[in-house]
Amino acid sequence: MVGMIRRCPGLGLLAKVALLAVFVSLETGISSAQPIGSHSDLQQRDALPNSAMKHADSMAAATPNAPSAASDARPTRRATALGPYYVDFRARTAATYGHAFVWYGKTSEKQVEVAGLAPAGDEVPYILGHVMFVPSETGATYGDLDEQYLTASYRVYLNEADAKRVFAYIKHLQETSPLWNAATTNCTAFIGRIATFMGLNAPFHLLKPEEYVNRLRELNGGRKTVQLEPARS
Repeated sequence: MVGMIRRCPGLGLLAKVALLAVFVSLETGISSAQPIGSHSDLQQRDALPNSAMKHADSMAAATPNAPSAASDARPTRRATALGPYYVDFRARTAATYGHAFVWYGKTSEKQVEVAGLAPAGDEVPYILGHVMFVPSETGATYGDLDEQYLTASYRVYLNEADAKRVFAYIKHLQETSPLWNAATTNCTAFIGRIATFMGLNAPFHLLKPEEYVNRLRELNGGRKTVQLEPARS
């Protein structure tokens, strides 16, 4: 910079001295200034109390991620609203017009309980059951656990207290349904009694299982949760 001033022939001696003094002053001010993020700033940051540091760090970390944090919270609220227990009204294919039954259990567990009403034994009890009452079975039958046979499903969620009452009723219904008949005590009538106990509107039972489950959903507006009335003392 001094060399440039010396090479300016148009400047007088006093002007050159004045310019030289200005440049020296500017260079001194620049060299004494601390850049952003310098060691001086770090020393001041380290001098803050730990509580203030933690607050500052948390605010800095939370600010850009606030929208995603809010969106992550919404599925949790939906899961809580649905409840941890369920009853799933289901229909599947069969040799003739199909079969209706329920799955029930806890959402966090893979294992499910199965309940339904069907004639016990092979083809003969099934045929006789269209003209008379025949012995029944009320647990899982062939195909109830296989998704490839599923034709309709309507799942309803409950809280723990209501689930205990509904599950106890299902087991009671299994224990007190010794007979099957195609026109009266059949599979759709069986799951309809469960639906009615839960406070749902149940269709007339003489429908094909797939139609029955779909109609059950329609009659209840596709509602996903139920809450039982308080038990009578």
